[in-house]
Amino acid sequence: MRVEPTSAHLRANRLKSLGIHRVRSSGGGNVAGVIRILRRGDEEALEAFLAPRAETSMFLRANSRAAGFEDRGEPMQATYAAAFEADTIVAVAAHCWNGVLLIQAPRHAGEVAHAAIDASGRRLTGIIGPVDQVRATRDVLALVNPRMDDADDLYSLDLAALRVPDQLERLSFRRPRESELPLLFAWREQYLVETKLAAPGSRLREEARSGIELSHLQHAHWVLQAGKKLVAYTAFNARLPDIVQVGGVWTPPDLRGRGYGRCAVAASLLQARAEGARRAILFTSNASGARAYEALGFVRTGGFGLLFV
Repeated sequence: MRVEPTSAHLRANRLKSLGIHRVRSSGGGNVAGVIRILRRGDEEALEAFLAPRAETSMFLRANSRAAGFEDRGEPMQATYAAAFEADTIVAVAAHCWNGVLLIQAPRHAGEVAHAAIDASGRRLTGIIGPVDQVRATRDVLALVNPRMDDADDLYSLDLAALRVPDQLERLSFRRPRESELPLLFAWREQYLVETKLAAPGSRLREEARSGIELSHLQHAHWVLQAGKKLVAYTAFNARLPDIVQVGGVWTPPDLRGRGYGRCAVAASLLQARAEGARRAILFTSNASGARAYEALGFVRTGGFGLLFV
């Protein structure tokens, strides 16, 4: 005997075909809302959810503002899946063009992660977000023996309290020239390996080159020069009108211990402050880097998770 689907089953299948999934309240019981893929018109709802969580949402906020919700696999684009309760977003995951999953999900982390990955059709290469949520998502997705599973220290700075090193007055700070990009490609390769953000291999050069080229296109990176020599590099890996996130700071090993990295970061933050930014965020697992950032006035505010497979 063939059993006809009920109207409830028909509705559920129709919702699933539209990328909409029912979710239950975190304590079980009655259905509390739905998970669906974000589309044009959802910008305000996403911002209302992320803005109070600004310190751990910089990538999500900056990328969605820069590229919207369309996903053709181009830089900055992602497929966004959000859990809604009473028309309010309570969790979101974005599976990005590079395979990284950005997560901000105090609850429903597994559901939004699965929805974003399923909808994007891309391979998962990593998870970034609040450390407890990254670990929870890792467990739900059953990721065993990731290449990197770090809990970084998260730092914040009110730019009015920035402490500028006196040494900066004797150095030059500017955007890189086109002729200097090959050197920065090489520096980026070393940075990615040292920080374990990428592994040595055939893809390393491509990842380094694409990262530098994107920062150059966005006018979001700078070099520090002592005399005629480039001595340090810094960048913003996410930027909003009022907040910037520092990422990619690099000083060649033979030039370390001279304050160049600290000066480069300070100079970039001075420029950001002059352009209207009021706050800076960064995360690090490097003890010497943390001391340099604390010398500029950064204060530890929590943890941030980075997992790569």
